[in-house]
This record gives sequence, structure tokens and C-alpha cells, in this order.
Amino acid sequence: MFKNEILNYSVLIFGTYLIVFVASWLIRKALNAIIKKNTDELGTPETSYVFIKNSISFILYTIGTIYIVHQIPYLSSMSKTLFGAAGILAAVIGFASQKAFSNIISGLFILIFKPFRVGDVIEVSGNKKGVVEEITLRHTVIKDFEFRRVIIPNSIISDETIVNSSITDEKIRKQIEFNISYSSDVNLATGIIRNRLKNHPLFIDNRTTEEIAAREDKVVIRMVAWGDFYVTLRAYVWCRNFEDSFILYCDSLDGVKRDFQEMGIEIPFPRTTVDINQPNTTK
Repeated sequence: MFKNEILNYSVLIFGTYLIVFVASWLIRKALNAIIKKNTDELGTPETSYVFIKNSISFILYTIGTIYIVHQIPYLSSMSKTLFGAAGILAAVIGFASQKAFSNIISGLFILIFKPFRVGDVIEVSGNKKGVVEEITLRHTVIKDFEFRRVIIPNSIISDETIVNSSITDEKIRKQIEFNISYSSDVNLATGIIRNRLKNHPLFIDNRTTEEIAAREDKVVIRMVAWGDFYVTLRAYVWCRNFEDSFILYCDSLDGVKRDFQEMGIEIPFPRTTVDINQPNTTK
């Protein structure tokens, strides 16, 4: 009789978790298909589907475990005893799971208030910058620009200051600075920089109709600093997204340096003048 009960309970446990596993796999596969094909058509953000997909397994396994506990008399009575009489144990478990629940609640807040979404380019304090790849019940996965995955608990990322480059418009106004010596021709240097930037294939003209009428130049360049041995020229250029802006930035540094050398614009480097006073030997 006892062996039959053990066999029945084993079949119950195995069957329940098998059903949960299959149901979880089917639902996640269906949601993957919806995410890939129907996100734009349904008008529902991809983030919502991804969060639900990552929550399915947790929810189904929790339901399956509760079902098993209620179906096995011994486990059912033990659970009632634990929850009914062991207040200290409940307090310990509650304290230990505080962080877990905090991550879940923070994940729900991210889903509701949408400070960032899957696919957004964000920067978190500590120079953690990249594309949001996944939002789970516990953490957010960011793929940085070296294709490494940065995993941040939801409770932590919710308390951080986040720079979102994609929340409303992916266009970026990149600021690029160039230092030239005081003896160099500022107008010539400005013309070289402007010509190099406006002809770059990733540059976009983001001027309004009023700005086009007010100024002819597509690229705004201003002198922004006087250093110890240089003056700083800052160019403002628009690009479609963060990746384009980084490529334009790197290309412009390389191209402008070569143009400066060809046109005789000096790129300064630190210099120190030492004034040695000769001792007075006359008496």
C-alpha cells in the first residue's frame, strides 16, 4: 500500500512538472513568434512580450508546485503546520526573499512606466552603456558595444540615473572637440573641420526651416575654451543613432588630423618654459 502511494505521488510529481515544462516551452515559443512577427502590427511594445515570456516559467512552476503540495496529504499538512505555527521561519524566509521580491516589483515598474524598453540604447551610471537585450523578473540584460552582457538586478537599475538615447528619438547631436595652437588660423581650421564633417556619409542635416534661413552652415562650430597652450573648437553634428555618431566621431578625428597636417594647422602638445636666472656674481 505504501509503495503504491509513493509510486502514485512520483507519477503525480513527474507528470505535473512535465506538463508545466511542455506548457512553458509552447507558450514561450508562441510568444517568440508574436514578438518577431506581430509587435508592430499589434502596436504593443516588444518589452511587454519579453517580460511576459520571461515570467511564464516562474509562474507555471509556482502553480505546479502549489498543486503538488495540495494533492499530497503529507506535504499539505506539513505546509499548513509551517505556515500556521512557524512565525519565525516565515519571517526568516520573508527577509531572505526581500531582495527577490524587490527585483520582481522593480521589473513590473519598468514594464509599467517604461524608462527604457528592449532595444533601447541606455547608459547607466558607472559607464555601463549598451542595448537593452532582455528584461526578466529578476534582472535586466544590457549588451554593451563589445558584445558583452551586463546583468543588472532590477532593484538596482531602478534606483540608477539612466541616459536613454532611444526613448523618443534615436537622433543624437554629437559634440566633437578639436584643439589647435594659438598661432594657428582659426578660420582655416574651422573650415577644414566643417568640410570634413558635413561631407561624412553618416552626417544628417537636422536644421529646421527657420534655422536654414538664419544660417547657411550645416555644422555649427564654436570656440569653447582657452587652454594653457591651445584653443578648443567644438563642432555639433547630428547622426541617426548612437552607433553612427561613434563612427562619425572616430572618422572625423582621423580625417581632420590629416587635413590639419596638410594645411599647416598645428595640433598642440604640452610645453614647459623654464626660466633659469643666472646668479649675480658681481660684488
